[in-house]
Amino acid sequence: SGVMPIFKASLFGVPLPLCSCGVIPVAMSLSKQGASKGATVAFLLSTPQTGVDSILVTYSLLGPVFAIFRPLAALATGFIGGVLVNVFGAGPEAAGRRLEAGGQTTEGGGRQADPVVPLGKRIVGGLKHGFVTLPRNIGKPLLIGLAVAGVISALVPDDFFADRLGKGLPAMLVMMVIGIPIYVCASASVPVAAAMILKGLSPGAALVFLMTGPATNAAGLATIWNALGRRTAILYLATVAACSLLGGLLLDAIVRSVDIHVGTHVHNMGPGLVQHVSAVILLAILGYAFFAPKRG
Repeated sequence: SGVMPIFKASLFGVPLPLCSCGVIPVAMSLSKQGASKGATVAFLLSTPQTGVDSILVTYSLLGPVFAIFRPLAALATGFIGGVLVNVFGAGPEAAGRRLEAGGQTTEGGGRQADPVVPLGKRIVGGLKHGFVTLPRNIGKPLLIGLAVAGVISALVPDDFFADRLGKGLPAMLVMMVIGIPIYVCASASVPVAAAMILKGLSPGAALVFLMTGPATNAAGLATIWNALGRRTAILYLATVAACSLLGGLLLDAIVRSVDIHVGTHVHNMGPGLVQHVSAVILLAILGYAFFAPKRG
């Protein structure tokens, strides 16, 4: 109970590479094992917005300011949403549902220790996840996002978004309306946001898209509505909307105050040879992940 589990749930969710649909069964499992509604919602809010994969993509395409600000915004959104749900939307918690930390409860009330996995097997499992499972999960949407960004960069005139959407809150509201109902993963949304910034969209409005797009979609909201209740779903959506707008306004204020050019130049990640070799290695990893036979 209290706010610390909400903070921990939000914090643990930030680096996990789960999309807004993939996070739902994990969060429902946490809820069934005794997590409060607030902690469950905090995990649901922070996890899909970012991840260790999307942080690296964000750094390479949008620079260090975005790469630092985005996970902090996800952490704050999860914490605020979890606290609001605990205060306004949580019912009485069922006694006896909570599992003891570090093991599973047996029928006799005792504690069954988790099986010990050898270190070598854990290392192999981690490498397999990093070089096969994760590229298979994010590779296709990331390539689609890069293709969409390429089309925007090639066909959309400069200052297109600035001329039509303007600056400040109006542009953020438009991006929020676009981002809430659509489904886009945290990594795939970054190239699209980078292309829109190059065409005149403000960094704050792009952040609104980066927060609302991965965090919400129609299917996910319907599941939260059915599983956690109407009030929780409304608080979830309101938290995403309010925090994305506040985050966008704060980011624009930071960019203006220190004269940072976000997303308007190429970030040098190393010598040209390193870039080309890295690109070939990345394509090889994606190709292997796509075409390698799936095993249990």
